[in-house]
Amino acid sequence: MDTKRLILFVIFSFSILMLWDAWQREHTPPPETVTAEAATDNSVPHAEKLPGAKAAADMPKESGFRLQTADRIQVETDVYKAVIDTTGGDLRRLELLKHRADNSTTENFVLLDDRAAPMVYVAQSGLIGQGLPNHKTVFTAEASNYQLAAGSDTLEVRLTAASADGVKVDKIYTFHRDSYVINLRYEIHNESASPIDPTVYYQVVHDTESNQGSHMMPTFTGGAYFTQADKFKKLSFKDMGKNDLSKTTSDGWVGLLQHYFVSAWIPKEGVTRQFYSKKLADNIYSIGTKSDIGVIAPGASAEVDARYYAGPQNQEVMKQVAPGLEYTVDYGWLTIIASPLFWILSKIESVVHNWGVAIILLTVMIKLAFYPLSAASYRSMAHMRELAPRLQRLKEQYGDDRQKMQVAMMELYKTEKINPMGGCLPILVQIPVFISLYWVLLGSVEMRHAPFMLWIHDLSAIDPYYVLPILMGATMIIQTRLNPTPTDPVQAKVMMIMPIVFSVFFFFFPAGLVLYWLVNNVLSIAQQWHINRSTERATALKKKGNGRR
Repeated sequence: MDTKRLILFVIFSFSILMLWDAWQREHTPPPETVTAEAATDNSVPHAEKLPGAKAAADMPKESGFRLQTADRIQVETDVYKAVIDTTGGDLRRLELLKHRADNSTTENFVLLDDRAAPMVYVAQSGLIGQGLPNHKTVFTAEASNYQLAAGSDTLEVRLTAASADGVKVDKIYTFHRDSYVINLRYEIHNESASPIDPTVYYQVVHDTESNQGSHMMPTFTGGAYFTQADKFKKLSFKDMGKNDLSKTTSDGWVGLLQHYFVSAWIPKEGVTRQFYSKKLADNIYSIGTKSDIGVIAPGASAEVDARYYAGPQNQEVMKQVAPGLEYTVDYGWLTIIASPLFWILSKIESVVHNWGVAIILLTVMIKLAFYPLSAASYRSMAHMRELAPRLQRLKEQYGDDRQKMQVAMMELYKTEKINPMGGCLPILVQIPVFISLYWVLLGSVEMRHAPFMLWIHDLSAIDPYYVLPILMGATMIIQTRLNPTPTDPVQAKVMMIMPIVFSVFFFFFPAGLVLYWLVNNVLSIAQQWHINRSTERATALKKKGNGRR
């Protein structure tokens, strides 16, 4: 196998793995589903009870989807600026005070919002049952502004629904200091003469157009859920449009993912729940969970609790919040490799306190770990480089007779004891590791707005002056020149152009990814140059020894 085929084989293999990974992410069969039904108002879940429970009355229907509004309640903690609408007591806006907006160093990142077209992203909840308040009911609150007091660890916002048929309902949000977990509690007081049998639901509503990434770096935005039986599952809006999710389980959470951030409803442990999704409009979907509360006798009361996580995909934090929530940082089928790589990367960063330096050190460690394999590959290519003039002579000797030329080449390889495939296997072994690290750097929120040095202030953003991509292109050209030159002049020109073409893509990659590839290339060049020199010296000594004989 000549150099051109070797490099093309490696690039092709790498591309196939990347395309396969992307295909799996896009075409994974949707989770357990039921056929979607046409409905005029899907925003309120149907009131069918879970297996074994009696049915309750459905909520009134209305035509189409719309977000109704009333008074707005402002809530501020050390991590949030939140807006709650008294219509439904929905969380309509969440501004994360410790995370900057995309391409900004002054404005805060807004996760939830109902007034930023085309973005619609809100968290809703309610009760299903005759006369019970849902996310269309108007609540009242004691104040319109709430702020976490100094020295206090919690902030409570209590909303009250007007009593209907003798049933009083309070909806209480509890915010916590230094936490992206919001507790939600319903207090239900049945002061009527009849028993009630309510169902509680929690859902996230999102559009299909916002937070989709760029054309060069598309990212997943869509639904997700986790159960101990099924583990982590993603559900794209496309899948939601085809079928409604309907899954009953006794554990787990359900929510919505986007690049770097997640929001998830986590019902109380041990409560049977049904995960569902619905298409609310042409570009609006909901995904949520509902659970039976149980019969509440006249004069009795009941409480039902859930948690809502809305914040960055910080794996260490999410592990403490709910089982499986850390899987929202999705590395796909390479998780078994990517997760340990991220663990090592984070440990290095905890020592050096710079994610850019941590990337460099991890790349060096990986390069050292694969040094024997890389050396075998480069040694094979160095031998092929030494044979290049002789291969050229064979081409000139046999002209267009490819069969004779192939026979002569195999004889030459046999005489020189060179395996033309010797450089392929070591490279193929390393490809999954390099792809894993690629996904680690692409998906880690820790890289977002993380400075490196000099002009690199955000490892998740494009290098503003394109210095790293240009250096990356230069290293690829150097690598090409260190490899054996193809015997075909056209192929040689193609091999010279390919680094430039591939470098263009790196102009649109985050700086952290380009830094990783740049360091890897520099180390590869140093190793390949050393092996080429050693091979050349060994060949020269061999020729000198043969000449003396």
